[in-house]
Amino acid sequence: MSGARVAAISPNSPASRVDLEVGDELLSVNDVAPTDIIEYQQLIDGSSVTLVVQRANETLQRKVSISKSEGEPLGISIDSAVFDRIRTCDNHCTFCFIYQLPKGMRRSLYVKDDDFRLSFLYGNYTTLTRFTEFDLERVLEEKLSPLYVSIHTTNPELRAEMLRNPRGATSLRWLEELLRAGVDVHGQVVVCPGVNDGDELEATLLDALTLYPELKSLAIVPVGVSDFSAEATMRPHRPEEAATVVALVEKYNALARELLGRGLCYVSDEFYLVAGLTPPDVSHYDSIDEAENGIGMVAAFRESFAEEIPMAKLGTGFFQSVDGAPALDYRAPRGGSETMTHGSQIAIFTGEYAAPLLRELLDEHGFATVRVRPVRNKYFGGNIKVAGLLTGTDLAEALREENDDTICLVPDVCLSENRFLDGLTLDDLPRAIVTVPTTGFDLRRVLRQAQLQEMSFS
Repeated sequence: MSGARVAAISPNSPASRVDLEVGDELLSVNDVAPTDIIEYQQLIDGSSVTLVVQRANETLQRKVSISKSEGEPLGISIDSAVFDRIRTCDNHCTFCFIYQLPKGMRRSLYVKDDDFRLSFLYGNYTTLTRFTEFDLERVLEEKLSPLYVSIHTTNPELRAEMLRNPRGATSLRWLEELLRAGVDVHGQVVVCPGVNDGDELEATLLDALTLYPELKSLAIVPVGVSDFSAEATMRPHRPEEAATVVALVEKYNALARELLGRGLCYVSDEFYLVAGLTPPDVSHYDSIDEAENGIGMVAAFRESFAEEIPMAKLGTGFFQSVDGAPALDYRAPRGGSETMTHGSQIAIFTGEYAAPLLRELLDEHGFATVRVRPVRNKYFGGNIKVAGLLTGTDLAEALREENDDTICLVPDVCLSENRFLDGLTLDDLPRAIVTVPTTGFDLRRVLRQAQLQEMSFS
């Protein structure tokens, strides 16, 4: 990335009253060339803002002065979050999913970032191997909190080996500094069977409790292994291994409650499902801050569906509170449509992990006639069974097996700006679908709408 361009201008905003156009390149704000959207917001916060912009196909630069109330949004959306260059990841983690992607996908999917700014803005995890003293000073001065840190193991030698980066052995010193300074940090451990599980995982949990008790949370998640993995040491968890992880994490979480007065470490829903266990309910969690990471997402979905209450908007990172920050990648609008067509039956298409949970929930709440269609992820293969990684290719194959009068519901989490991970769009599917926001409340709302429509035609 380089530079920042105006992506949109809000009507009736301060920016709409001056000579600005979509596509203008932002060169400076108040005589400062901002390097990212965070710095940009700080510069535009005052009552007087002077922009220098470059318009396409023009050689002369334009100076634009804007007066507004202090703290009032400027009304400009920027097309990128980082204006200099994303700090890419120089680790070569054995478990990195980007290395397991097939060729030919969108270029942005192959970008590995290790940028603390994107951690703050979007909840991306950073290993801190490229973190510097200058970065620490900026985080503290600008109060960039919370941050999200990939820990994986507290064994220095093993961490360097897993990250394939010698700095992995020492970069957790920055975690200590962040916590000591009062920065909120959410941690993550990707558990790889036979590598950082067993005694190594227990040591990591013990260190989290004793060395990093200020952590807001520690998410324990399983490694994803696609058919394209070239790592001989990487494999999915067996059910008994997943059960062992669940028991170990719950043991240390109980200890954290006893010693710290709160929960600290949580295992992802996927571990419970692989182990054949039912994920716990909402009362098990102190918060759902890491629901997007699979921690308590099932519990929140079930409660929202059963109680018919809107779920709190799931999301990590701070970008929605940063004026002008773009909704990028998995933060981008999902797209799709809830436009309902007439049909004699309803089918929900979802990933293999969610299917049995949905079936149980539907039967329990009077939707026994609604069918659940688990879609096998042939595109990635391996143990990739979550709804968010469904592709248009696999969904299209499943849709072809349906009757013409079936209303086909699909979670919008598998879309980004109307596009699936494999690049297909809704127009590429063999038939129309109804996309549903991925919350229990929205699913129940759409199901009732479909049933009412069905009754009106009968």
